[in-house]
Amino acid sequence: MAADVPFLTPEPERTLTARMLLAAAAVIVLAVGIALFATLRKAPANTGAALAADAYAASLGITNVTMSEATNGTGGKATYVEGTVTNNGARTLTAANVQVAFATSDGTPPHRETLPLAIVRTRIPYVDLEPIASEPIPPGDHREFRLIFETVPQNWDVMPPAIQVVHTSLK
Repeated sequence: MAADVPFLTPEPERTLTARMLLAAAAVIVLAVGIALFATLRKAPANTGAALAADAYAASLGITNVTMSEATNGTGGKATYVEGTVTNNGARTLTAANVQVAFATSDGTPPHRETLPLAIVRTRIPYVDLEPIASEPIPPGDHREFRLIFETVPQNWDVMPPAIQVVHTSLK
């Protein structure tokens, strides 16, 4: 009787095709690749060793360094390091990474962090940061910068950290 009812047709058999398996494998390989790239690309927060600066880094001056702290809404504390970066070289700076070394009070090696230099776009109504690429620094010009640290070492000596430009991108 069920065979006489036109709207009750048997469901087709579902099978995995080679194409479907290949697509699934490609998605898995892509996901693993992205995760691996993100993990390997992220520099360790404290390498313990000073990084060598590239050739143009010597053309960049870091001056007027000041520090401040603030608490966030969750009770955490952020440490701000601000200053001025001046391009004393002959090329336009489009990006820079700095290594910041927090000296310790107990004689252990300094805590070093490497991060991109972010320039201050506006200060009112709040400090807005942007990458250097959004407003490249031509020769002879300067920009204010701000670095933000969510944690600093417990044994930090509370003196301003040493800041060294270690990598630059130019045009």
